[in-house]
Amino acid sequence: MNKATASPKKQSFWAKLGPGLVTGAADDDPSGIATYSQVGAKFGYAILWTAFFTFPLMVGIQTISARIGRVTGQGLAANIRRHYPPWLLYGIVLLLLIANTVNIAADIGAMGAALKLLIGGPAHWYAIGFGMLSLGLQIFVPFPRYAPILKALTFALLAYVATIFVVKVPWSEVLYQTVMPSLSIKADYLLAVVAVFGTTISPYLFFWQASQEVEDQRAAPGEEPLVDAPEQATAELQRINIDTYVGMGFSNLVAFFIMLTAVVTLHLHGISDIQTSAQAAEALRPLAGDFAFVLFTAGIVGTGLLAVPILAGSAAYGIAEAFNWHIGLGLELLQARGFYTIVIVATVLGVALNFTPVDPIKALFWSAVINGVISVPIMIVMLLIAVREDVMGEFVISRWLRIFGWLATASMTIVVLAMFATWLQ
Repeated sequence: MNKATASPKKQSFWAKLGPGLVTGAADDDPSGIATYSQVGAKFGYAILWTAFFTFPLMVGIQTISARIGRVTGQGLAANIRRHYPPWLLYGIVLLLLIANTVNIAADIGAMGAALKLLIGGPAHWYAIGFGMLSLGLQIFVPFPRYAPILKALTFALLAYVATIFVVKVPWSEVLYQTVMPSLSIKADYLLAVVAVFGTTISPYLFFWQASQEVEDQRAAPGEEPLVDAPEQATAELQRINIDTYVGMGFSNLVAFFIMLTAVVTLHLHGISDIQTSAQAAEALRPLAGDFAFVLFTAGIVGTGLLAVPILAGSAAYGIAEAFNWHIGLGLELLQARGFYTIVIVATVLGVALNFTPVDPIKALFWSAVINGVISVPIMIVMLLIAVREDVMGEFVISRWLRIFGWLATASMTIVVLAMFATWLQ
């Protein structure tokens, strides 16, 4: 019996984890670490509830994304191209490319600054090195060997789990404040909630997980899109559920620990103005000790190595599928020149932005705005695709997935409206 038809019991738990785990971990990139540190330092316990509120929303929308890829054998952009107007598709993928490129710039800059904190030396040269390393892995390492590298890099996030256990935490207070938070309707607090939602539920995650399901299916002998091989559905859909629940749970738990670290070390000591992840790490050292500082800082580098290729790759999947090019990390450079060109351009521009007068913090803010705005139409289109029998066959999503998918979409819509409302005040 081959992998395609094997019972899920024949796979180890680790083997069932893949696109969902990697996608969830990539959500806690250096830019995300900066955002979580900022809101934790500024608002203390009052922001911790967001990590748990976003968990079911992430599970719902990412499961839908994964199912679209595995059922149809096509990524999100390819499905949008086949069923919706070109203007919608091209607008979405162009904004995705811009937002991801800015995010890459911020992440690479944060990685360079973090490594400088650890060993000294020139942060800009480190940024160049991280960019080249990311490109080398994506272009020259075959996908069956590259996917486990990304999977292994998720362990970098354990640094943030470990950090919280080397600092003093009033756990009873944390539990009470998380369950019974002190909410506010002030503009700066609402903007912080917007930032957490925009960081946690991001369009590049939708595109990446759907396309990685397609990559995994194509790389595994005997596996076909579920619309063509429904006998494979029981094992594959169960695997997607496990993978996504674990991945999004891991992502939100780590986000909670990052915020909590900022709360108990920075906020409680009167430090509330944090702009970057490297600044958060540096402020941590005198309050929590060298070991906590090293863990936090090394985590920035590790998560960046995971996130940068995913940001570049998700943009490449979107653009390449929009123009019906050959796609995939499973292909060699000359077999998918357009796809790899987008990966190279996004990464190189991301590195180059660190050598310009552009303020990476302001650029990242506008990247978050773009992500928030385009996430709403993307999520609506995903939900409409996922209930179409002419696309999904017998695997249209269940009522519960529809409920959580629309809840996630409604939440993001409210977040975007709140963001614009704060600007008008």
